[in-house]
Amino acid sequence: MKAIQVKQVGGPEAMEVVELPVPKPKANEAVVKLAASGVNFIDVYFREGRYKSPLPFVLGQEGAGAVTAVGAEVKSVKVGDRVAWTGLQGAYAEYAAVPADRLVLIPQGVSDQQAAAAMLQGMTAHYLSHDAYPLKKGETALVHAAAGGVGLLLVQMAHNIGARVIATVSTEEKAKLARGAGAHEVILYTQADFEAETKRITGGKGVDVVYDSVGKTTFEKGLNILRPRGMMVLFGGSSGAVPPFDPIVLTQKGSIFLTRPSLGNYISTREELEARSGAVFGMIAAGKLKLRIEHTYGLAEAQQAHRDLEGRKTTGKLLLIP
Repeated sequence: MKAIQVKQVGGPEAMEVVELPVPKPKANEAVVKLAASGVNFIDVYFREGRYKSPLPFVLGQEGAGAVTAVGAEVKSVKVGDRVAWTGLQGAYAEYAAVPADRLVLIPQGVSDQQAAAAMLQGMTAHYLSHDAYPLKKGETALVHAAAGGVGLLLVQMAHNIGARVIATVSTEEKAKLARGAGAHEVILYTQADFEAETKRITGGKGVDVVYDSVGKTTFEKGLNILRPRGMMVLFGGSSGAVPPFDPIVLTQKGSIFLTRPSLGNYISTREELEARSGAVFGMIAAGKLKLRIEHTYGLAEAQQAHRDLEGRKTTGKLLLIP
């Protein structure tokens, strides 16, 4: 089978197309023939070595397809089932062996490509808006990178809850997408200072929560626009890591909260994984959550997919099609 392997961490050129044997399932695993693999910023972090993985490794944290073989102990899925997963390395390939307890069944009304596009980013948007900071009707949230993969889904979920959404984007085209997803106010951070604009929009009161996947360039100003006892949910670092700071800053800015969550801690049990994926798939099937699959690439085009993602040229979801 063909797979994208990283032998030495580095730039997009570190990803090589290699031939590997089709995996055989261990007792607790199922082998999945991939129909689509999600491309995510976490893949960039692993490729660069910011997140560690033993070398060499097959990249990719999200996939969907059909089960082709199961191990002796597997009862939850069978050959032919359509399944999806996230949070396990190895999805940039034609086949992957996955622990069966990490697979979820794809329901009717959701395609393989939709499932691959929704597992990581959809469940991320769900835990951010429902658990990390459980948004309530009438509250105000600021969403950075609102036209990105997680951003567009998070804006929709926040809007559906009844929250007021202030979105930040870099271009007018992305502003249209954010408005279409339900953002009430959109700030072009390339043309205006988002801190000053947010204070103006909220009449100086600040927002209840900031959802920040950008990190280094937005973090400090984000703390300045929170209401007293508001929460900064820092869930990524597309502009780089936030430098160390003294927690007394949180006191000085109004006893505000800071969390640095990751999806893995919000789907750690089987029950939570099924409930969260089920909620996201249910929204998709009901038409309440619209996925924007912007571009699909062949497996051999993985380098280009990463260049497009890192260049901030993309909106919505990128998929590799083996």
